[in-house]
Parts: sequence; C-alpha cells; structure tokens
Amino acid sequence: MQMTQGLQRSLQQTPDRTATVFRGRRRSFRQFAARVARLAGALQGLGVQPDDRVGILALNSDHYLEVMMATWWAGAVLNPVNIRWSVPEIVYSLDDCDTRILFVDDRFTPLADAICASARHAPRLIHAGEQELPHDMLRYEQLIGNAAPVPDARRADVDLACIMYTGGTTGFPKGVMQTHRNLWCGALQRIAEIPPLPRSVLLHSAPLFHIGALSRAMMQFVSGGTHVIVPGFEPAELLHTIEREGVNELALVPTMIQALIAHPDFERTDLSGVKRLSYGASPILPTVLEDMLSALPGVDFFHQYGLTEACPIVSVNPPENHAEQGRANGLSGSAGRAVPGVEVKIVDDDGRELPPGSVGEIVVRGPNITSGYWNKPAETSAALRDGWLFTGDGAWMDEAGHLFVVDRIKDMIVTGGENVYSAEVEGVIARHPAVAMCAVIGIPHPTWVEAVHAVVVLRPGASLDADAVRAHCRDSIAGYKCPKSVEFRAELPLSGAGKVLKRELRAPFWPARAAAATP
Repeated sequence: MQMTQGLQRSLQQTPDRTATVFRGRRRSFRQFAARVARLAGALQGLGVQPDDRVGILALNSDHYLEVMMATWWAGAVLNPVNIRWSVPEIVYSLDDCDTRILFVDDRFTPLADAICASARHAPRLIHAGEQELPHDMLRYEQLIGNAAPVPDARRADVDLACIMYTGGTTGFPKGVMQTHRNLWCGALQRIAEIPPLPRSVLLHSAPLFHIGALSRAMMQFVSGGTHVIVPGFEPAELLHTIEREGVNELALVPTMIQALIAHPDFERTDLSGVKRLSYGASPILPTVLEDMLSALPGVDFFHQYGLTEACPIVSVNPPENHAEQGRANGLSGSAGRAVPGVEVKIVDDDGRELPPGSVGEIVVRGPNITSGYWNKPAETSAALRDGWLFTGDGAWMDEAGHLFVVDRIKDMIVTGGENVYSAEVEGVIARHPAVAMCAVIGIPHPTWVEAVHAVVVLRPGASLDADAVRAHCRDSIAGYKCPKSVEFRAELPLSGAGKVLKRELRAPFWPARAAAATP
C-alpha cells in the first residue's frame, strides 16, 4: 500500500491520458510522472532523506500535485501547510515536525522572509510560482530540468506519508500522522462506496492543504482519473472551467455550493456534463440542499462525513437518500452509514455504547485511522482509546446505522442545564427566506452559564431584526433553544476549507479561551 502506486499504474496502462489541467497547461501521465521522478531527484540532491518532512505553502495548481507525489517518490513525508494561517502558526507547524524544505508559490512568497526569520531552522525555499524568481529561492522548473530522475522509493504500509495539521478552527494545531496504509485504505474505502466514473474528470477547487481535497486527489490518482485544478474557489472561474474542460465530477463544501448557485454566471453555464457532486466538511443546511437539488437535476449527490484523523472517510450518504423519498423520511439530513472497513458507534461520556436514537460522541476504528498526533502523546492518548478514535463529534444513530451529526462536542451549548446543538438551531434559522447564512454559538450568561447567540448574514436586499429571528425559531424549536441574542453581519469568517470559524465568532465573548488557543 503505497501512495505512488496509482501513478505507477496509470503510467503503465494509460500513459497518454491527461493527468493534470491547470489554466490551459495540460500534462499526460507520462509527462507528469517524468517531472515527479526528476523533482524527487532534486529533493534527494538537496539532502532529503527517507522520513524527512517537505512542506508546501501554496494555492492549488498542478505544481501542488507534483510536489505531493515527488515527496513520496523521494521517500519523504508531506507537510501541507494551511494557507489561512498567520506566520506564527505556519512557523509552529514547520518547527513542530522539523520541516527543512518549503515550496512556496507567488501568493506566499511575501511571507518567506518572516517565516525564515522566526523558524527554529530556516527552511530551504523553493519557488513554485509563475512570476519572477525571488533572489534567495531555488527555481522550481530549473530544479526539475537539471535533476536526473530517480527510482520510486516505494515507501509503503506503515511508513509515514503525511503530517497534516488540524485544529485551526477550534484550537491549538495538532499534527495528524497519516501512513501510506491509512491514506491508501481511505482511498479504497471511498472507491468501494462511490465507484469511479468512467474517465473521471474531477475539478479541484477546495484547498489541497485540507484532508478533504488532498484525499480526493489521492483517490483520483488511485483510480487513474484526470485532475482539473483552479487556484481556489472563485465561482466565475470554476463555472467556466467546468464548461471548458468537460468536468464531470465536483467535490465541494456547502458554503461553496451556496455561492456557486447564487452566482450570476450559474444559469448561463453549460453544466450538463456534471454527473456527480460530493460534499462534506460541514453539515448542509436544508435550504441549501433543496437549492442544490433544484439547480442541478440529474446529478448524483453524495454526502461524505469524515475527519483528518480518519484519512478522512467514515460514512457516505448516497444519492437515493437525496431523492424525494429520502427527503421525506429524513435520511437526506443524515451523514450516511459507515463505509466498508470502518466501525462506528455512539458512546456516552464514559465510553459506553448508547442505544439507537441517543445523542453521544462518534467513535470509529479501521485501517484508515491515524496512529496519533506528532509529538503529542497526551493528546494521542485522549483521542485514541482501546483502538477507537474519539472524534469529538456529537451524533445519534438510527437502527439501520445512519449517522445524524448534531454538533462538535465542544460546540454544544449548555444553557440552564439543557443541551443545545447548534446545527439544529442553524437549520431552523436558515429556513427563513431572508437568511443567506448563519452560525450559532454559546456566549456567557450570568444566570444560565451560556446563552444561545445567532450570527446571521442576510440575503441581498432582505431585512430582518432579532425579534423576527426569535419568533421564527419559536415556531419550530423549544424556547430554551431559541437565540437570546442575534447579531447581523455582512459575512461569516470561513476557513480555507469553507467551514465557519466559530472560534473567531466566540473570541470576543470568551477572551480567556481565545488566548489559550493561540500558538
């Protein structure tokens, strides 16, 4: 089980099929593999040894996928750096796992001096952008052109493949250790549940530093499909790229779906080639789900639930649960059922399994589950107990094994001794026709300890006040779940992966917590 095997297979079986497309630049699997072998040779020439860490701080591009594969081809370990982080957070991840090589693109070149000045060991910088080369960096294309190709190191199984830092939306970052076996099994488990399309042409728009996008790229290599890449999520470019390149498969998060459908170019774009849309990373609001189904008829929708520690797949909700019957019986709101090879159960605070219908914590185990966090034995012991990964996600399960995620455990609001799950309240608020997006958090209260607080973004031209929001909620949920306060904003803070950054929303109300979560 090695992450370069899919590339080796495509090189043998379909060498002239298009491997990557980036803004008109096209390369076959033969060309891609040749560049990977040379870039791996360049890394070894710079002193990279087996298990050394190689970082990349960049927007999406074909270079990103080349660096990923070349790192493994050279026998090293990938550190995909979060593009939304500040310099101290970036440096923390580089120092924590001793990353000595760092690829940067044009967007992040201006941060290079500050990174090198504050890192424990200033990384060797390789410029993987398109603009003029900074004087103190190595040139990406020159490295590839001057290096001799090297054989695939064929690191596999329990060899470490990736250290992916997580926790940026909720607290102090932790380096999740992912082996070749973990990632390979995650790819196969997804393939078993969602078979590849014939001649799949997948669009990458979610950031590749994130496990959802990176793992989807890995699965595309395993199955031999084509990667079409845009630097980031920009609705107009994404729509034009889908039409121009004949994209038949999309992987998005709910906030991206919402923005895509609302864009003026959506109705003018030929999306008839799209056959499948997979979404995940956060629950989808019922209103967004209905908009998606209406706007893209004939497309198969898959909801995937997972997390970085599961590399990332845990469960899948298939197209039939998005159809009329699935929406009628509530299964469209499910995160689906466990994929092959993954065991899932719901437990209480003491780790005891709960009966169907009871809310508790999701725990999982399987060959895709991480062995722990880099240099963090205490956090590893807390998350991995008796072979089970404690996810921190609250959910309940029906008698047929369908998961219904209600909240992050730490996001649950305890008000007056009652538990309130933010996802439930958000779903109700989002049904109001004036609401575009919303987020619900707990804020301090002198009597109830915590109070429900809603942050709302209105649709263009709409008007709404706090009393109307509360009245709308009282029609659907208990009074203690209704927001005691409502804040209106022009936009919500989002992570690079499109998740709402509730840590930032809570920070003004809980300054001590915010300070403790800062590296």
